[in-house]
Amino acid sequence: MNQEFSTDLVTALKEVVDSNRWQCIGTVENFKAKKCTRISSEDGEDMVIVFVSPDKYFAMDASCPHAGGPMDLGDIEDIGGRISIVCPWHGYSFNLEDGSSPTGLQQQMYTVRVLEGKIYVNTSSELITSSSQEVEQEEKAKDAVQPAIVAQDSDSLCDWAVRILMTSDPHEKVRLTHEVQERWTAGDIKEVGSCTPPSQPHRQEGLTVLEPGKIKRGKAGTKASRVSVLHSLANIEQWAIDLSWDVIARFSHIQIGEGSTYLPRDFFTDFVKVAADEAKHFNLLQGRLKELGSHFGVLPVHNGLWHSAEETNCSLLARLAIVHMVHEARGLDVHPITQARFGRQEDTESVKLLEVIYTDEITHVAAGMKWFTYICKHSEPEIDCIPKFHELVRRHFSLLIFFFQRFLKPPFNEEGRSIAGMTKEWYIPLMKPNQDP
Repeated sequence: MNQEFSTDLVTALKEVVDSNRWQCIGTVENFKAKKCTRISSEDGEDMVIVFVSPDKYFAMDASCPHAGGPMDLGDIEDIGGRISIVCPWHGYSFNLEDGSSPTGLQQQMYTVRVLEGKIYVNTSSELITSSSQEVEQEEKAKDAVQPAIVAQDSDSLCDWAVRILMTSDPHEKVRLTHEVQERWTAGDIKEVGSCTPPSQPHRQEGLTVLEPGKIKRGKAGTKASRVSVLHSLANIEQWAIDLSWDVIARFSHIQIGEGSTYLPRDFFTDFVKVAADEAKHFNLLQGRLKELGSHFGVLPVHNGLWHSAEETNCSLLARLAIVHMVHEARGLDVHPITQARFGRQEDTESVKLLEVIYTDEITHVAAGMKWFTYICKHSEPEIDCIPKFHELVRRHFSLLIFFFQRFLKPPFNEEGRSIAGMTKEWYIPLMKPNQDP
């Protein structure tokens, strides 16, 4: 009898707790325009609301359990008589009724109720409505718009940085980058200078630009797939050229420390080299694409990386943290898998090319580490580097919605990161809790 009473009490308490987890996310009208709508949460566990009919909605985790793909960009399909959502990255489908997949994977689902024209979701996460996010993003976009300012006939490093950012043809961008590196190294360009970079680098006409999650990511199992991977890498390298010149132009005026000293010349020399490396990589990838019967621009591209520049354009520490210590380090993480896939297809030329890129990228992560720690140590008062890095990544990386997650995801290339000087205490605390590295 006592056992029965105890069980009933536990059940009743559970129902009370569950009933207090219902959160109103908006009205039906808010969610009818799109099949899938992403909802952010305070703890980073974002959610996707799927609209099927005016009285039928589903809710699930925003990331695919396979590789973290953005489920809010997935297609809704009838598969075998079951309404399903298909991840845009690798085509894995999940039944909207229970989250099951033919692959055996299971997607986390949440109970949804529609009551008097309002949508409620049962979740312990604190959800953030989309309206406030959209207003914030619109205001940020307005503030970011600015014309590029460069003095006529000026020959400073910053003036050349802006000219390169405003060069739309990628081959001319590469040529100018190498020319400026040679002149800067030889001492022909003497002044760093100061100028205002454009709000966004110029691009060649005719490019098809898609959202990052809509770009098909091949696994290099066929020639077409290898072309797709190389084309995607070429796009990343072109943006990396611009990110390097932007950090030079945008932050040339920065002063640090008690004496308010400017950044040393070595800072600019390091990032001129990074820009030249990225230009070299673009040329190598473009050459390989031509050998495979293709060329850059034939496939869709995205500008996801530039969102990092926009998000961090007011803080050099944030720029170094996000671009060079998160994105570039992530490039080290994916290298072994990518190279192995090309190796299995006996594409030795591409394997050699990828190794060149990988070796250079280690030095780029090292450059980010070097100047991040330099600025922290020369600040007044001195900044504790690792906690500051964690703070900046949590603050800025979570706002870059094109990454579809708020944590750094394993696997990590511990060897490559270590060579660059990035030991585990820099990145392991940024993983999702209870996740193995």
